[in-house]
Amino acid sequence: MLYGARQVGKTYILKEFGKNEFDNMVYINCYLNTAVRTLFSEDKDISRILLGLSALSGEKIEPGRTLIFLDEVQDIPEVVASLKYFCEDAPDIYIVVAGSLLGVLNMAGSPFPTGKVDILHLYPMTYAEFLDALGENAKLELLYKEGEENLINSLAPSYIELLRQYYFVGGMPEAVAEFVHSRNPEAVREVQNAILSAYEADIAKHAGSDTQKARMVFQSIPSQLSRENKKFIFGALRKGARAAEYENAIQWLSDAGLVYKVCRLSKVAMPLSFYFEKDAFKLFLLDVGLLGAMAQVPPALMLIGDNVFSEFKGAFTENYVLTQMLASRNVVAGYYSKENSSMELDFVLQVGTEILPVEVKAEENVKSKSLRLFITVDNAGSNMRGYRFSMKGYKEQDWMTNIPLFAVSPFISRKAEYGKINKI
Repeated sequence: MLYGARQVGKTYILKEFGKNEFDNMVYINCYLNTAVRTLFSEDKDISRILLGLSALSGEKIEPGRTLIFLDEVQDIPEVVASLKYFCEDAPDIYIVVAGSLLGVLNMAGSPFPTGKVDILHLYPMTYAEFLDALGENAKLELLYKEGEENLINSLAPSYIELLRQYYFVGGMPEAVAEFVHSRNPEAVREVQNAILSAYEADIAKHAGSDTQKARMVFQSIPSQLSRENKKFIFGALRKGARAAEYENAIQWLSDAGLVYKVCRLSKVAMPLSFYFEKDAFKLFLLDVGLLGAMAQVPPALMLIGDNVFSEFKGAFTENYVLTQMLASRNVVAGYYSKENSSMELDFVLQVGTEILPVEVKAEENVKSKSLRLFITVDNAGSNMRGYRFSMKGYKEQDWMTNIPLFAVSPFISRKAEYGKINKI
């Protein structure tokens, strides 16, 4: 089961997988497909269902050689429930499902096939994948090579220019494809606006009684992130707004994959999720390019000069960093601040078996007062190391490592790989 927000490329990547890795593929779009609804609403006889799928697609289904791809399954819970029976009664049949808003799927009494499916999450393209799309293969390969930090630092201006482009384009595949094809900023922005309109339509269609509240929260994200303290403020939605009124709306947006909710930590310790404070959090958009479109920032302001990196008090840069980190598997993110103190860590990550305190710096001033205090005073003697993502190059200090912003994704990927516990 492939999870992911609308238009992150789920259908495309699974079709390519089926075409390249199997002898043939049965592809069926379940959206408004009454025949599929009828097929799966009767008994869960897998032989009967397979016969029906073969008839609907005109393809022969051969165990071990055919991939069945059921797309847009969100409106037919019975399709998802049937995966349990495919697993138990036809384990030699390869089947994948995808759909928009699977995170908010209402099973309506049908049992979810817990333990019977592998769930993968697909995110917008990272900066590294953006380089791949642009054909910048040498620069991409270099970012993943260890021991080449000095060479990477010397090439920083070219990486930063490409990063500026990524801030504008973002990682939505259609926007990236348009940029690669036309290099027309206005055409890219049209694609981004169309995606945002589709998200607004999804909210209106699927959020139910929380539609208006979800829309208000979603539209407020640029202004919330432009604050010095990026903690989500309910009073910015409307005067007197209370957390309890918007809790379900925020959960819906998070489950739909449209926003990422990063909670404050009461304590920095493993596992981080034990110490999440549910009533103090930041909300980020799933894609930095969509953030620029939602904020209606003129393309020229993003593509020319360095203002984009520090604009909105670093909102773009923090949003960018978070999306790069979460795209690596098994990363848990929170943030930490002290009560009655200005000390705040932008992010605290749990990557594998390691905790990474992180500060993000978008401007020339890279003094890391909060990070230094946290590492050298609050956690002195713990061997914990701080990490700063900034416009500067790789640099090692006795208590901290500086990572250039354009290398966030490779750095976190390596950390995640090192943090794996080998199976016995």
